[in-house]
Amino acid sequence: MERIGTLAVIGVGLIGGSLALALKSKKVVDRVIGVGRSQANLDEALRLGVIDDTATVEQAARADVVFVATPVAQMPVIFALLSSRLGPRTVVTDGGSTKQDVIAAARAALGSRFNQFVPAHPIAGTEHTGAAAAFPTLYESRKVVICAGAETHADAVQRVATMWQATGAIIHRMSAVEHDDVFAAVSHLPHLLAFALVDMLAGMPRADQYFNYAASGFRDFTRIAAGSPEMWRDISAANRGALREQLNAYRKRLDDFDRWLARANGEDILAIERAYARASSARRAWQRHIEHGEPMPRLGGGGQEE
Repeated sequence: MERIGTLAVIGVGLIGGSLALALKSKKVVDRVIGVGRSQANLDEALRLGVIDDTATVEQAARADVVFVATPVAQMPVIFALLSSRLGPRTVVTDGGSTKQDVIAAARAALGSRFNQFVPAHPIAGTEHTGAAAAFPTLYESRKVVICAGAETHADAVQRVATMWQATGAIIHRMSAVEHDDVFAAVSHLPHLLAFALVDMLAGMPRADQYFNYAASGFRDFTRIAAGSPEMWRDISAANRGALREQLNAYRKRLDDFDRWLARANGEDILAIERAYARASSARRAWQRHIEHGEPMPRLGGGGQEE
C-alpha cells in the first residue's frame, strides 16, 4: 500500500489507538500524532508508543490521513475545525458507529472538500476505553464497512480501504441508510438492552442480592454494558429512528413470550421451546460463520409464531 507519512488520530482510545498500533506494527506509517480532550490519556498514549506526538485539530488537518475516532456527537465540531485547514491531498475518515448523521455533518462542514471524506465503520471493539485499551491485532479478520458515495474521490476511498486492509481487516461496502438499519439491529439494540437490564436491576431494592448471585449468563449478556456511556448515548440518539424500529420489533416479540407464559398451557410451552430452538440454531450457525467461515443459512421470511 501507499505509505502514510503522517496519520492523525483524533480520539486516541481503543479504536483510534488500535489503528495506530496496527499500522505501526505493519510498518506502513511513518508518524502518528494524537489529538484528544484528556492530556492524561494523551500522555499515556505517548508512554505506550501509541502515538509519537500530540497536536491540535487544526494541526492534524495537514496530515496525510486524519482518522476521527471520537463519539459521533463531537464530529460536527471536529469537521468544522478541520475544514479551513485541510490539506489538498489529506484524506479524512472516521470510525463512527452511525453513518447518515456523520456524513451530513461532514458535508455541511467540509463543503467543497467533502470529496476528501471517506465514511467508514470498523466492526470491532471491546468494553474497555482509553489509550491503554488499544492493541495492534484488534482489526485482524474483522469487517470494516465503507459508506462512501459517488461524490467521494475514488483515490481517497482506495487509500482508506488499503489502510484498513493493512491491519488485517476485510472491506465491505454499503449505503449509509443500509448501514444504520443493520447496526441498529445487531449492535445498537443489544447495547441498549444490556444497559437497560443492568440499570433496571441496579435500581431495585434487592439489587445487592441479584448481583451477588449473577454468574456467567449475566456476565455474557451484559458485558457490553461496561462500555462508554457517552459514546453509546451519542450512537443511540444519532440512530434513534432505526433503533426505535428495532426496539418496537423486540418489544412485540417480548409480548409474545409474555402471552405464552401467562397462559402456560401445553401449546404455549411448546411455542417457547420452538422459539428457543430457532434462536439456538441461528446463534450456532452465526458462530460457525464468524469462527470457521461457514456460509450462513437463509434466515427470515417468517417462522415466528403468534
